[in-house]
Amino acid sequence: MNKKVIIMIIAIILVVALIGLVIFGVLGKLNNTKIEHPIATIEIEGYDKPIVIELYPEYAPNTVKNFIALAQNEFYKDQIVHRVEKDFVIQTGDPEGTGSGGPSYSAIDKSIEKDSDADKEYSINGEFAKNGYKNNLKHERGVVSMARSDYSSEVIKEGYNSAGSQFFICLKDAPSLNGSYAAFGKVISGMETVDEISNVKLAVNKDENTGVETQTSKPETDVKIKSITVDTKGIDYGKPEIHEAFDYSAWYMKKYYGM
Repeated sequence: MNKKVIIMIIAIILVVALIGLVIFGVLGKLNNTKIEHPIATIEIEGYDKPIVIELYPEYAPNTVKNFIALAQNEFYKDQIVHRVEKDFVIQTGDPEGTGSGGPSYSAIDKSIEKDSDADKEYSINGEFAKNGYKNNLKHERGVVSMARSDYSSEVIKEGYNSAGSQFFICLKDAPSLNGSYAAFGKVISGMETVDEISNVKLAVNKDENTGVETQTSKPETDVKIKSITVDTKGIDYGKPEIHEAFDYSAWYMKKYYGM
């Protein structure tokens, strides 16, 4: 082997080694780069410490987009915590305050007139494993997830894709929810406020005919959201992908009564 060939081989080895070092350095920097998650701050009337939530778009990107869009348009202002189940969840985000309401197009699109014919209720796809999405965020204490409807077995997909604006915060680990609900954030500060809310006195319904009282999951005195603000760390998350909400009542009446 002559001297020129040896020099060429050495040069090639050096170039390959240099390229390897550069690639290794770039990958190392990428792995060490801290993701700047958006941070949502929920102010509750009558509670001094806000609930601060770290949002995780890497698990549920469209769900996070939807939450941010609603918050930025002040959709959650003055809404109440309508569901409290001790040792399970507290839930809010229903504009009707009953647990059956959701957002309409105008909530994220100001070009649509509120309560007009075009202002229909919308839903988003459920970003969880049973619905074909990779979301490994477990429902542990403090995790925030989207509520949705659970229809009959004939319209399972419609139930999977029925989330809109209602969300809940887990009071304890709830592994039974994993893979079936779109977890998208976690409380990083103010969990004591969540715990306080979970201990409020709940309303009681009284049957006028029998006098029998039944405890509800709704607080006796409204627990109201003052505001939800989101620090997006300078990132514009844009509008979420949405679709018109499924009308289960209309589907049921048509299927079983032909109406």
